[in-house]
Amino acid sequence: MNEFMEQFLWVIYPYVIAVIFIMGHIFRYMTDQAGWTTKSSEFLEKEQLKWGSLLFHFGILAVLGGHFSGLLVPKEWFNAVGVTDEMYHAAAVGGGGVAGLATLAGILFLTVRRFSNARVSSVSSFGDKLVVVVLLAEIVVGIAGTASGLLPGGAGFDYRETIAPWLRGLLIFTPDKTLMSSVPFVFRAHILLGLMIFAIWPFTRLVHVWSAPLEYISRAYIHYRTKISGNLVVSKYQTRR
Repeated sequence: MNEFMEQFLWVIYPYVIAVIFIMGHIFRYMTDQAGWTTKSSEFLEKEQLKWGSLLFHFGILAVLGGHFSGLLVPKEWFNAVGVTDEMYHAAAVGGGGVAGLATLAGILFLTVRRFSNARVSSVSSFGDKLVVVVLLAEIVVGIAGTASGLLPGGAGFDYRETIAPWLRGLLIFTPDKTLMSSVPFVFRAHILLGLMIFAIWPFTRLVHVWSAPLEYISRAYIHYRTKISGNLVVSKYQTRR
């Protein structure tokens, strides 16, 4: 890859994505507050949604936690508290592998549901379908990168010495493109797909991440009542207002 492309991909492009991410959210909020939602299709199909959503959200939270500790926390800090490279690698492969597989299973449920269920597919926008496809590709490539470390000779690449300092450099506006020159293709693809997710985020259902209904916890219950032979019987089913 020539020097211009290296400069563009690892110095310019991430900041372009950051501008799209920030300005896109502002534009979406100002012009489409009514659409700032997941647009739930639970009433159309529940079983695949239940398992897909549960596995995906459990897995992605664990994966994001692993990415945060591995990319933003310098390896020297781990060494300082007694976490050796071998210990870190074992935890990353073991815990990250389980979380990655759970995330993959979840996104597979959601992708199959989005495309194969006629009713769900008919009410899905282009953005709804695009986001699950890009997430699926990102997760598959990420698992491939993790698995590559288990292959003979694969453990020689340490992203904490290349990708991690490059990312931290981006955050303080001192990116060093040379850190990415030795990064294997699978990790580069994982990063570029991740940046694509940030680019489409403001224009898809992913915006609901910023609208967690925390007030839901404190809402009073609604009691559903059923009339049987002239008597009101409180149903066992309840939901919050």
